[in-house]
Amino acid sequence: MKVVRFHAPGDVRIEDAPEPTRTGGDVLIRVHNCSTCGTDVKIFKFGHHHIRPPRVMGHEIAGEVVDGGDTGWQAGDRVQVIAAIPCGQCEECRRGRMTVCPNQESMGYHYDGGFAELMLVPAKVLAVDGLNRIPEGIGYAEASVAEPLACVLNGQELARVGEGDDVVVMGAGPIGCLHVRLARARGARRVFLVDLNPDRLALSAVRVRPDAAICAADTDVVDEVRKLTDGRGADVVITAAAAKAAQEQAFALCARQARISFFGGLPKDDPVIRVDSNLVHYQELTIVGANGSSPSHNKRALELIASGAVPVADLITHRLPVTAALEAFDIVARGAAIKVTIEP
Repeated sequence: MKVVRFHAPGDVRIEDAPEPTRTGGDVLIRVHNCSTCGTDVKIFKFGHHHIRPPRVMGHEIAGEVVDGGDTGWQAGDRVQVIAAIPCGQCEECRRGRMTVCPNQESMGYHYDGGFAELMLVPAKVLAVDGLNRIPEGIGYAEASVAEPLACVLNGQELARVGEGDDVVVMGAGPIGCLHVRLARARGARRVFLVDLNPDRLALSAVRVRPDAAICAADTDVVDEVRKLTDGRGADVVITAAAAKAAQEQAFALCARQARISFFGGLPKDDPVIRVDSNLVHYQELTIVGANGSSPSHNKRALELIASGAVPVADLITHRLPVTAALEAFDIVARGAAIKVTIEP
């Protein structure tokens, strides 16, 4: 079978590999869709400290059970797989804080991922209820988008996005698009989408239709948001871009008692930003991080897609075979797509 294997930074290969064999409590699935994201591009370029090569990449996974052994899963069952695997045993997991489990492992990092025709779902995934049945009425491609939507759901819960909020989403990539749609589903009054890249902003805005699309390359974002909110500022600012400038600018976009979500992480060699702490103090601002998702977030993300509350099918702009995975990474890196999915 064909797989996409990471060997070293800049060295990702499309290779032939033997079909995996199910053992113990693992489940063997046939991958129908494994969608790509910016993290795949970062791994391709820079590697990751949790990856011991060679490793099959891919973590936004949906497929069909081939062999479930005695796990209760049957051949033909349609399933979505969590990406982040909490241990389920540590103090954080016992407290319900699975997104910050210190023992967390991940598909495509610690275990071979979904850029392959066949893949083993580890027993550890089943132990935390992380293999989810795909609801009727949605396809495998849509189900693969449940994983990033689960991360978005976690971020918006932490930032308390809700009824009547004015929300600014900084970054018009696939994550930004999901933030726009989920904020609307959670009752936001208005959602504004910001990006530096006018082409990507236009591509995303025509689909998710924010209340305003603001191109930061030719518009004063702070001034524009103030105008749109009658000088008040936004109730929630979500930085869905891995940019220091976005995080620093977020504070100037805030209304009083606003919440800021640092959704996109910064490069590990340059993670420090400048913050006017008096703004935080006197305006009673809240700053929250967002680190992936839990198994329960994945289940609820599938329900949001299936119910139509958060449509995702139209966000999938490119469908490519596994042999074109490197082309997919290039498309993602150039910002020339919203969501690119691989169909092994």
